[in-house]
Amino acid sequence: MVTRAIRVRLDGTASQSDIGALKKWLEREKPLEELVRSGELRIQESAGSDQQGTDEQGTPMGAAIEILMLLSGAAAQSMFDTVFKQVGRGVKAWYENRRSVESGDPPDYDVDPVHLDER
Repeated sequence: MVTRAIRVRLDGTASQSDIGALKKWLEREKPLEELVRSGELRIQESAGSDQQGTDEQGTPMGAAIEILMLLSGAAAQSMFDTVFKQVGRGVKAWYENRRSVESGDPPDYDVDPVHLDER
C-alpha cells in the first residue's frame, strides 16, 4: 500500500496545547475530516526529529513539534496535492485564529511533504 505524508512542524516556542489545538483544528477541516473518517488519512503527533531532549513533563525542549498527516490508499497518489494545499490553508487559519484569541505570538510553522521509507 502506498503511503505519503505531510509534516506540519511548529517551532520550539510551541506548547503541548498548541500542538493539540492544531491537531484538532486539522481534524475538523473539510475535506480532511472526510478522509480521516474514510480511513485514508491519519493525523498523529510526533516529537520533531531534531529533538534535543525533554523537560520533566515530557515536552520537547528546543525542538520542533510535528503533526504527521499520513495518506494511504487511493488518496495517497490522486489527492496528495489537494490535501497538501488544504493542510497549508488549515494551518494558516489556525495560526491566525491563535493570534486573535490568545496572548503572545503563535509558534512559527512549516508544512512540507515527507518521503517515508517503505519497509
